[in-house]
Parts: sequence; structure tokens; C-alpha cells
Amino acid sequence: MEIMYQSTRRSGTKVTASQAILKGLADDGGLFVPERFPKFEVPLGKLGEMSYQETAYEVMRLFFTDFTEEELRACINGAYDKKFDTPVIAPLVRADEAGACAPSRTGSSVSAGMDSASVNGGAGENAWYLELFHGKTIAFKDMALSILPYLMTTAAKKNGVKNEIVILTATSGDTGKAALAGFADVPGTSIIVFYPKDGVSPIQKKQMVTEPGKNTMVVGVDGNFDDCQTGVKNIFNNKELAERMDTAGYQFSSANSINIGRLVPQIVYYVYSYGQLLKNGAITAGEQMDVVVPTGNFGNILAAYYAKQIGLPVGTLYCASNENKVLFDFFGSGTYDRKREFILTSSPSMDILISSNLERLIYKIAENDPDRTAAFMKQLTGEGEYTITDEMRRELAGFVGGFATEVETAREIAEVYERTGYVLDPHTAVASFVCRNKANAAEIPTVVASTASPYKFTRSVMKAIDEGKYSDMEDFALVDELHRISGVEIPEAIETIRTAAVVHDTVCGTGEMQQVVEAKLGIS
Repeated sequence: MEIMYQSTRRSGTKVTASQAILKGLADDGGLFVPERFPKFEVPLGKLGEMSYQETAYEVMRLFFTDFTEEELRACINGAYDKKFDTPVIAPLVRADEAGACAPSRTGSSVSAGMDSASVNGGAGENAWYLELFHGKTIAFKDMALSILPYLMTTAAKKNGVKNEIVILTATSGDTGKAALAGFADVPGTSIIVFYPKDGVSPIQKKQMVTEPGKNTMVVGVDGNFDDCQTGVKNIFNNKELAERMDTAGYQFSSANSINIGRLVPQIVYYVYSYGQLLKNGAITAGEQMDVVVPTGNFGNILAAYYAKQIGLPVGTLYCASNENKVLFDFFGSGTYDRKREFILTSSPSMDILISSNLERLIYKIAENDPDRTAAFMKQLTGEGEYTITDEMRRELAGFVGGFATEVETAREIAEVYERTGYVLDPHTAVASFVCRNKANAAEIPTVVASTASPYKFTRSVMKAIDEGKYSDMEDFALVDELHRISGVEIPEAIETIRTAAVVHDTVCGTGEMQQVVEAKLGIS
């Protein structure tokens, strides 16, 4: 049965999956959600026998029902190929054995043995790191952005789209390069990425500004990620601009996780990780696993929640925040309050105070009521906060908030390295700390989303390991030193930017983003 999509802010008009992917954001500013959740059809016991690609098909076909099997398999096979440095795509590494496989983890699957008597040096003796950083840009965004261009170009053909699709994206560091890599030189598309010019790591910035794709544009914004995100949403919602773009032969879409074509592929790796736990005897079919996710924009943990909705035995969802702990406070109080200091941390992809994907969860726990959801979002925009009802809070019983300070994040990196030789990036370290300190850490099998390679944040990582020794070294010297102490091969994504020329040097103010877009497209 076909699954249709509707806006979180307005009932009535529904669109197909391909139309939702093309539009990115609903016309009323809401986010597209499935009208109902399908149920996973493969017996849980068979998940351990399935490859990543097979798992992806079984998940995506439930949501993208207007894609044919041939179309969907072509998208999946085109995305999850040798762009990833391991054939398993998303390795699962046991936390207390992580150090043993660190020097050769490229191409590895779950650590062999899984003996609970191993040295406890990671997130806990019953926890595993789900490595989501083996793609082209060494961050978890590759897991979805490798397939989004295939989904979008297929959707364009299905819907007879003649306009050039302009991908408009805000990034807190990782989405930008992953989207650029995915859409670079894809016929019929162009991509414009806005990033906070002082709010990403040096490696993240160089990955973006050296992108050579002819259809790409990267713009630094004199503001934070929330400023970038708000500016992009305002451009999307400008009806007069949309009309002028259509006349000129363009239409917007998004590569952010507000696009359902980004969110659904993220469900896949939680289903896959469950299969890997089954395969290695860590759980039996039907037994629950917990999930700990470092998140700022809420998309990555929402994907785990959606996996639970389709029937995956997920127990508790731990939402791990850094010092910008707006989500931690929300789960504790029921009030979402963005009126606070914006803190630049060592985990910049989580430096977010407006978590866009939370709107999809609010819609769900508000009994799929678009009017109530729209009212909450209006309050957030106008007053900077909203408070959900006690009834809605009860629907959040499966979520637990946790956070790590900058000191705790650095300590987690150092302690895991000292005990195992395994190196965490700062975002994963936040989740690892939360996992280590959760109440049932030794009882329930837990998957920790490892969202980025430590090579993407070498300065923060090496400073955490030995601040005195590494504080004065330049960025690529730190890369080489990380290779020396970890034994992990330097990713191609890092090697290629050592001497790459800067291609993009545009910077603008928060109020100038639309002007930049118009100038780029020649419609000013």
C-alpha cells in the first residue's frame, strides 16, 4: 500500500515520496512526515544474514512506495559502493575491544570474539560503536547523502521536472561537504551551502572550500549555524522568489535532514546494527537494544525512533548533547527554550539551538495534529520557547537526555585512548560518555552512533590526548601524529585536501544570504 506524505503544519494536501523528496520542505514551512508508519516485513532473525544494501532496500521500500524495485535498487547500489572504504559500509565495533581492532578497522566488521571479559575501556562492557564515517567525507552524513542525489534525480524523472534543482543547504560542518560530494557535477542540479564561518573545524572548512565541482557554491556566514538554518528556511518560504526562480528554470530542494530523502536512509543503519548484533550472538531475535546518539539537529536520533516505529526492538533512546544542551533540558522539563548563550564547542556539528527535526517528533506526540504543531513552532519563532503538555511528555518515555561538558568530552577521548588505543572524535565522545554513565550500562546491549572520524577533528582530539605535547602543532602535522599513535590509515578525504586550492571564498552577513543565492543563479 502506498505511503503518502503530509506536512507537520497543515492537514489536507498529501504528496508522494518522490514529490516530498523533490520539495524538501512543505509549502507551509512544515516538514514532510509519512501519513502512517509501515511495519518491517523481514523476520528479525534474518537481519543478521543481510548485507547493508539488502537491509537498505527492505527499509526504504516501505517508505518510498512510488519508486519501483528497479529504481530503488539502482539508487542503493549506486550509493553504497566503493565510495565507502569498507564493504560492510557501517562496521560495528565492540567498545571494550575497540583498541584491539583500531589499527586495521578499515574494512572490518564487528570485532571478533565479543567476550565480555575483555578490558572495559570504551562506552561500557555491553556497548558497541557503530562507525558511520567510512564514506567519502568521513562523517555519518555520507550514509544518507550518498543516496540522496540518486533519489532526487530519479524523483525528478518520475515527476517530469524540467527545472534545474537547486540544493540549498545550511551546515554545522558535516552536511555541507557530504552534500557537495554527493551533488558535485550531477546533471540537472546545482548546490549552494551556507556554513558559520567561525563555527566549524579547520578540516571541515577546508573540505568545503576546496570542493572543485562546477555546480557548487560554498558561502561562509557571519553568524552561527542557527542563523544559517533560519536564513535557508526563509529563502525556501519566499513565494515571490520561488516564482521568479520557476520563470528562470530553477526550483529549490534541500539536502538537510529536513528532507525525508535524508531521514529514511538513516533508519537503515540502526536496523543493520541490530542485525550485526544478532549475527554475533550479542542478542537474540526480539531482544531489545538501546541506542545512544550525539545529536544537535535531532535527525540522527529521530531515525532511530522511526526504526522503533516500524518494529525494530529499540528500548531507550539516549539523546546525547554537548554544552548546547537545549535537547537535554527539553527532555527533562518539557520546555524547549532556545533563549540561551550559543556555545562554540569541540563538537561543532552539535552546536545547535534550533533542532529542526524535533518538529517531526512533536507532531507525532501531538497525535499527528498539524494545528498544534504549527502553534508550537510559531511560539518558538516568536517567543523563543514552547512547553508541551503533560500528556505529550508521557509519550517521550522512551527518550532520555544526557550531556557532556567540554571537560568530560576531552576526558572521554583521553581515557578511551589510554585504555584501548581507540580514538574517538568529540561528537562520539559525547555519546560515549553518556553511554558509560547510563543507569543500565552493563545490562542492555547498546549501540553508540559514532558519527565522524577523529581525523576530521584532529586538533580537538590530539589536544584531549595530550594538550601540552600537541597544542602548538599545525593541523596536518596533527593528522600525521594521529596516524602514528592510532595506527589507523589516514583517510583519502584528508589526504586530498592537504594541498588543495581554495575554490570558494565568499562570505556574507546573515541578512545577505538571499542576495547571494539570487546572484549565483542570475535572477537578482
